[in-house]
Amino acid sequence: MKKLFTCGLLLLTLTGMCQKKKNNGWIQLFNGKDLTGWDIKIKGHDLNENYGNTFRVEDGLLKVRYDQYTNFNEQYGHIFYKKNFSAYLVVVEYRFVGEQVAGGPGWALRNSGIMLHGQSAASMGKDQDFPISLEEQLLGGNGTDPRSTANLCTPGTNVVMNGKLITDHCISSTSKTYHGEQWVRAAALVLRDSVIKHIVFNDTVIVYNKPQTGGGNVLNADSTLVQAGRLLKEGSISLQSESHPVDFRKVEIFDLEPYMNDPVKLEAILRKLQKQGKKK
Repeated sequence: MKKLFTCGLLLLTLTGMCQKKKNNGWIQLFNGKDLTGWDIKIKGHDLNENYGNTFRVEDGLLKVRYDQYTNFNEQYGHIFYKKNFSAYLVVVEYRFVGEQVAGGPGWALRNSGIMLHGQSAASMGKDQDFPISLEEQLLGGNGTDPRSTANLCTPGTNVVMNGKLITDHCISSTSKTYHGEQWVRAAALVLRDSVIKHIVFNDTVIVYNKPQTGGGNVLNADSTLVQAGRLLKEGSISLQSESHPVDFRKVEIFDLEPYMNDPVKLEAILRKLQKQGKKK
């Protein structure tokens, strides 16, 4: 695994190099036109009932909006890519816009997230609020105070950091604060159940290991899915609706699973990508 970890470090330098690549291993999860390939689950609603047209595509952006809500009423939502992944680099570009909907909790101001190694949308209970997953929490600044992004939150999960099991629900990253409506690029490098890194632009801002089920902070989930200590080697990727409007203009992934059992090939593909990036 040491070799894979070294390769993972190389990948961090590629996040900013390959953003214009549509081929060469990059998969565009969001096609810029519609929600093909995605499932929707909003608390209190059936699978794929897109209440209030919460998730929509306009002007080439995947938008989360609440203009058809009268009150948020804890209707937390997630849009899931239909395919599971196990080892990958996922990259999103996001921005917070406008005002929070009435009834949104204070902590959800300018708040969204990328859910990693999650359960499927179909396995969520109708009144379940969050998928069992690892959340790369996306936060926008309030214009005044420091507020890091790409933090870790753990709905129904725990992780290991520096050899110690962490049961805190949210752990802050070392990222900068991003105020206003600027675009931010966030990524996650996920290597099965070994190493996960959160990345903002080209900075690694948090690292953890051995993702596993067993944490709290999920309501109305199937109890068999949160048995303590089950390592998470794969799962869904989803984006959050937590009461503040947010835009996503890019959601893409580089699938590393074909190379995970061959460190030589893995390092070769990383070096190839690095070479391509230098030509930009």
